[in-house]
Amino acid sequence: QRQLVESGGGLVQPGGSLRLSCEASGFVFKALALAWHRQAPGKERELVGSITSVGRTVLADSVKDRFTISRDNTKNTMYLQMNNLKTEDKAVYTCKTGLDVSLGYWGQGNQVTVSS
Repeated sequence: QRQLVESGGGLVQPGGSLRLSCEASGFVFKALALAWHRQAPGKERELVGSITSVGRTVLADSVKDRFTISRDNTKNTMYLQMNNLKTEDKAVYTCKTGLDVSLGYWGQGNQVTVSS
């Protein structure tokens, strides 16, 4: 019953934009801290950013000038707005509950491909 479902990924050219969504069900959404992670082939999973239950956000240095995390509690959804995408942003993006990678629920992942 508790699940996270990502959407919005796909293919985009360098310099383009995408918005990922993470819809949560089975939770008291307004109480959740949430995070975005990504993993590229041959690389370790990395934390992209997070948002607390009160809307405070933290972003990795590599994306902080280009990405924005937000949430809409009326839709039980967290967003990742990605602007000026680079080829190194290509990865599977996954949302999860909580701020501890060892705890909480994970979504199934959503592919973002940046290519010309």
